[in-house]
Order: sequence, then C-alpha cells, then structure tokens
Amino acid sequence: MKNFLIPTTLAPDTIAAVNAAIYQSKNADSEIVLLFVRESPDTYSASQFLREMRMQISANQENILENCRALVNTTTNCKLKIHNQCGLSTLIFKGLIELYAINLIIFPNSYQKESKKINQYLLQLATKQRCPILHLNVDHNAETCSKALFIKENNGKITLESVQNFLNDNFPLEIVSQTTHQNGHYEDAIPYINEAISKYKIDMLVQTRMNQKVKFKKNKSDDLNQKIGLPVLSLYEELV
Repeated sequence: MKNFLIPTTLAPDTIAAVNAAIYQSKNADSEIVLLFVRESPDTYSASQFLREMRMQISANQENILENCRALVNTTTNCKLKIHNQCGLSTLIFKGLIELYAINLIIFPNSYQKESKKINQYLLQLATKQRCPILHLNVDHNAETCSKALFIKENNGKITLESVQNFLNDNFPLEIVSQTTHQNGHYEDAIPYINEAISKYKIDMLVQTRMNQKVKFKKNKSDDLNQKIGLPVLSLYEELV
C-alpha cells in the first residue's frame, strides 16, 4: 500500500497533485489524504471554539474538492480522505505521517507560495520527516517526467548509484546528469542546471536533505522549485 499526503488550500493545482498521487500509486491500493491546516481558534468558549473549527470553504474550493473526489472515484485502487487540522507542531505533524502511514508528501505549487505562517511552518516541518517530498511545478504532468538531474550537497555522503537504486524501486525516473550545491545555496549551480535541462531534456530535479532545525526567516526566499520551474523530488539522506 502506498499512501500520499497533500497539504492544500484547495487552489486549482490541487487537482494536479491528486493526479500525481494517482500516477505514483502504480495501481497499488492507496490512500490520498488532503490536509488542511489553520491556527487554533483564540477563544475560551468551547462552543465558539467548535464553531470556528468547522471547515469553511468557498464555492470555487468546493468545486475543486469535488473534482478531486471524481478523479479518485475513477480509480479502483485509490481512496480519498480529508483531514482538517487546527494547530500544528512537530509532534502533531509527525503523528499525522505515522497515523496515515504516509509514503510521499506532495506539495502543489500554490502551497509553496502561501504567505500564512502556519502554511510555511508545515513546509518546514515536512523537511524533518523521513518520507520523500515532491514539490510540483505550475503545469505538472506526472506522466511526462522521466529524466532527472541529481543535485547533491557538497558535504553529502549519498551516492548517485544509491539514489538511482531508490528511484528504481519507487519512482519511474532515470538520473541523466548530476551537479552539487553548497548548503542550500543554488546560485552557483543554476547556470549548469539550466544548461543540463536543455541538453538532456530534464523534467525533474532530485535533491537530498538532512535533518535541520526549523527556522523562520523575515524574508522568504524562493526554493529550487520556484527558481528553476521544474518539479523537485526531495529525499531524506538516511532513507536512501
């Protein structure tokens, strides 16, 4: 069984994320969990707390949710679950990953641009989990992704061979090129990345990550996914 977690605000590209999960399921029995998070209501009244906890969505969001349900209903191996989470912490998020036995976290492109603190907090908490993370691009089509560029940390111990072996077992990707970067600073590597994308027709970036402390920055900087415009598969080094 392969289970997927999709944090979402029900932007239109949530549908692409659900499509990506269905494709990655490889016809195995799978559960797709749509995760909505928001701050806990600031009230001492139990009745007010319960009222504010109720999930409220617009007509457009309801339409997107119905489209997601329809997509999943057309597959015999996938089920859709909705999880509405008020408040978030390291332990809560880890508990969600364990509760649903998540194998892959998929972030729609729109979610990575969210400015709310709790959404940015969730993005950072995800990097501390051992399961892979797939950051989608704007016009993601899972079926067209086959050639990958592996971006290795300078001080990382993982080898290209071990990453490819992991991909062979879990993702239909072939690494056709490799480069390195220094502790999340991609500026020096970007010219090579763009050249390799053009030369080898690369449609996916693969990077590894190590456990780091969650830190909030005053100015949010674009990550590799936003800078290059391609989907990025992030693998926890100890898992590979």
